[in-house]
Amino acid sequence: MEDIRNFCIIAHIDHGKSTLADRLIQACGAVSDRDFRDQILDSMDIERERGITIKSNTIMLDYEAKDGKTYRLNLIDTPGHVDFSHEVRRSLMSCEGALVIVDAAQGVEAQTVANLYLALEYDLELLPIINKIDLIAADPDRVREEIDSDLGLDPFEAIECSAKKGIGIEEILEAVVTKLPPPVGDAKAKLQVLIFDAHYDSYRGVILHCRVKEGTLRLKQKIRFMHTKSEYVVDELGFVKLEPESRKMLEAGDVGYIVCGVKTIRDVAIGDTLTLADDPAPEPLPGYKEAKPVVFSSLYPMTRDDYEDLAKALEKLSINDASLTFEKDTSAALGFGFRCGFLGLLHLDIIQERLSREFGMSLLLTAPSVLYRIQLMDGELIEVDNPSYFPDPSTIKELQEPFIKAAIIIPEAFLGQVMELCREHRADETTFQYLSVGRIEVKSEMPLGEVLFDFYDKLKNVTRGYGSFDYEVKDYRTSDIVKVDILVNREQVDALAQLVHRDKARPRALKYCERLAETIPKQQFKIPIQGAIGGNIIARTTINAFRKDVTAKCYGGDISRKRKLLEKQKKGKKKMKTIGSVDIPQEAFLAVLRSDTDKK
Repeated sequence: MEDIRNFCIIAHIDHGKSTLADRLIQACGAVSDRDFRDQILDSMDIERERGITIKSNTIMLDYEAKDGKTYRLNLIDTPGHVDFSHEVRRSLMSCEGALVIVDAAQGVEAQTVANLYLALEYDLELLPIINKIDLIAADPDRVREEIDSDLGLDPFEAIECSAKKGIGIEEILEAVVTKLPPPVGDAKAKLQVLIFDAHYDSYRGVILHCRVKEGTLRLKQKIRFMHTKSEYVVDELGFVKLEPESRKMLEAGDVGYIVCGVKTIRDVAIGDTLTLADDPAPEPLPGYKEAKPVVFSSLYPMTRDDYEDLAKALEKLSINDASLTFEKDTSAALGFGFRCGFLGLLHLDIIQERLSREFGMSLLLTAPSVLYRIQLMDGELIEVDNPSYFPDPSTIKELQEPFIKAAIIIPEAFLGQVMELCREHRADETTFQYLSVGRIEVKSEMPLGEVLFDFYDKLKNVTRGYGSFDYEVKDYRTSDIVKVDILVNREQVDALAQLVHRDKARPRALKYCERLAETIPKQQFKIPIQGAIGGNIIARTTINAFRKDVTAKCYGGDISRKRKLLEKQKKGKKKMKTIGSVDIPQEAFLAVLRSDTDKK
């Protein structure tokens, strides 16, 4: 066990985690130059295209140190985006140390601080790394000051490197084996194995990624999941390299994989503890937290025939992504679909993209919403995430919405615009403090629903891309939320209903009405498009009717003849209006649900 090091890489988005992982893998000779590709641990095409890590990935490396010993390094590359912090949390539970990467030009940013606190929760040994020293704007001395003041780590321990150019990689590997501690555990104790990830293989079922904390796990042993109480027999186990390397057993301190015939993710809870069925451990490992969705949206297939395919696709995706939740939903306008829970807007975007790419699904999404807590007059407490289930306002005693604690790190020059942006989004208790010369951290409490639509895009715009944003859900607070209905030709369209704060209801309803008016085709009669709160109309636009030229055949002659034809047309349109129904095309739904930045 003295020769094992389990560590992960944590950092803000785009500070070079995956590139550094590539260099460490190359330096240890785990992959030949011919087989190497950039972002080698990022297995999905969408990760490569966007340049982000979505799933944590593990690899075992053999490193021959300067002291002549060969060490077994278990490296876990983690995501940087706030939406995937649950992936980071699970990865940290399986490690003893972490490399904290800071960009030599950008410095310490919001997600760096958030991930650092996560690592401190699990009492990890931290090793600061200053990456991208090859950039023209790199300022390692300033970044060392920030590492000292913002992170509280020893700035003199920080190793300067350039993952892109391969500078400082040997020093990082030496620091991993000399400064990070080996795992602790007893190979003869009762078995405790942490499941920190899983992926689906169409031939072997669910493959579990695990860390053996105590005891020894062998082939053909009968194991039990302590959370779900289900039991299985181990068919295969081993180490995770670029290609799986099967072994006969895994001992305390090892990180590896297990295949035991698990068919669906419903049978497994990521973060659960495995033990032997005939000699179980007294209690599961501590620290497991279930990922709770905070953003909800309904997914509908473009054609109703695709409903069964969508159900199968979501089932398969949930095997790889335990934080995705879904249940059946229905809409009068869009038919059958699923109400899904996500960890944030990027998570929603990634799921939509994966359904499109991996399963060929064309989807329509309703406006995202959050989970509201409502106390009714009769004392009953209900939770609502779907506008369709919003109770009658006269029965509501109190409504609460989730608030977040936001941390925004920006250059000093943009303080005024960012404070104004926070005020626009109903921020409360906004404070700021100087981190270093020219850099400020703004802390604010604001409703989660205000962050959903375009807050992050606006922040990037007003700070010219230099602002970084992180948040955590804090608590629920009383708020004045109303249900805004959209009516087309006086008929309610349930898929476009949304829950918003009363102050924002009219602007939001007006925007919806205008976008629908741009995309719904004209008819032979006028189509009113209205936004309403209950029976009160708060916004309206009108699509004017086609005017057929009924007098085209009248050449000259008496004007009264033309008038008769026009009066007859008027009566016909009035009758059509009473029986006419408007088909809303899919493009209209897409136009309404697109944000302002997408439209541009």
